[in-house]
Amino acid sequence: MPLDKELIEMLACPQCKGDLVATEKEDGLICQQCAVIFPVRDDIPILLIDEARPWNPSPSNESS
Repeated sequence: MPLDKELIEMLACPQCKGDLVATEKEDGLICQQCAVIFPVRDDIPILLIDEARPWNPSPSNESS
């Protein structure tokens, strides 16, 4: 099930309060300011700073 676009627009990075964008596979939410990806498990965004993993932007890692 794809992530709800309206939900994503309401969410913010818990660290910097910046915007989040879905990954191509919609398995994570990217904060470009903090350069991290928050996981999405069972269609639920996990917005815990401890759960975030580093995001290295590259042409094959761009969000949709």
